[in-house]
Parts: sequence; structure tokens; C-alpha cells
Amino acid sequence: MQVKVQPMGPYQTNCYIATVEGKDFIIDPGVGAVSWVLKNVKNPVAILNTHGHFDHVWSNKELKEKLDLPIYIPVNDAFMLENDPFGQGTPSSRADIKVKNDEVLDIDGVKVKFLHFGGHTPGCSVIEIEDCWFSGDFLFEGSIGRWDFPYSDGKEMIKSLKKVSDFKGNFKIYPGHGGSTSLAKEMKYIPYWIEQVKRSR
Repeated sequence: MQVKVQPMGPYQTNCYIATVEGKDFIIDPGVGAVSWVLKNVKNPVAILNTHGHFDHVWSNKELKEKLDLPIYIPVNDAFMLENDPFGQGTPSSRADIKVKNDEVLDIDGVKVKFLHFGGHTPGCSVIEIEDCWFSGDFLFEGSIGRWDFPYSDGKEMIKSLKKVSDFKGNFKIYPGHGGSTSLAKEMKYIPYWIEQVKRSR
């Protein structure tokens, strides 16, 4: 798999193009992502959103119109695409596929898992393709996503951190902000973050 990345917009939100068997998956197209995506895809098959925050979904609408692609998003975050709950003026889009928690999909012959790790948002998920995790705003290099936003939930974040701590094997992690890392590296920080979230509640 080939992975291209470009930070987008004022929050430098990572937009990814993951190419598997000649098929391009556009992951979290944020503010201003359209021109970069159009220059870097040859055979786009889907738009995948890790969660519904505006800085990850801003360009959904325009890319769908230009490329005629289906939008996939975790079911519990689908409302954010249509309703602009943070009042940012996000172009309204609609999910073609509302993905269930921990659902495994076959998209054009490619296996794509949406691993649910709620807390940052209700539907916040890691998108697993082959040995890579596109972690959105769940896991970052040395950190985790915030749990103090509207629709965030510290209790759910703790559950998610405990859930990820039980995973076996290693994955390369491509987060929603900042540089890439690995699950093995981040595992050592999980107990610390569980305690931090507990203390804040």
C-alpha cells in the first residue's frame, strides 16, 4: 500500500490517500483538500471519514460531486455531516454508508475495518487497511484526542483506551494531526492517558 499525506487547513488536519491494488481511498478530506486530492488520485473509489469533525470532512461534498464517490462514516457521527453542529459553515454532505461499530467492509475488493474507539466523538473510529491504522483523532504520536468537546465523553474514552490496550500485533499509525507512529510505540502511553482522563472527570 502507498500512502500520501497532506496537512490541510488552519488545524493542519492530515488528509490521506491510501492506494491499494491501484485503488485510491481518500481519508479525511479537510479544509482545502480538493485540489491536492484531484492532483494525486488516479482511480478513486471511496471517501472515508474517521469521525465527523468539520476539519476532517470539510471537502466531502465537493469531492463527492467532482468524483462521484460514496462517503463512508461511522454511524454515530453521520449527523455531523448534515447539521454542522459546531457552526463552522461546513459544507453539508450526506453519508452513503453509515458504518456500524467495528464493521468490516469489502470496498472494491479491499478489506477495510472501522474499529470503533468512541470518546473524542460518539463514532470516532480507526480505519484499518492492511497493516495500517488511520487513527483520526483517537491516537496521535505520544498523545490522544481531546475528550472535552461537545459530543465528547471521557467515560467512553477510557473504554476505548482499555480496548486498544488489548490489541495484539503492530500497526503503523497515521493520525489526524502530526507525524506517523506505531501501535507498539503508543502502547506504553496508554496507562498514563487512562489515568489522565479519569482525573479530569
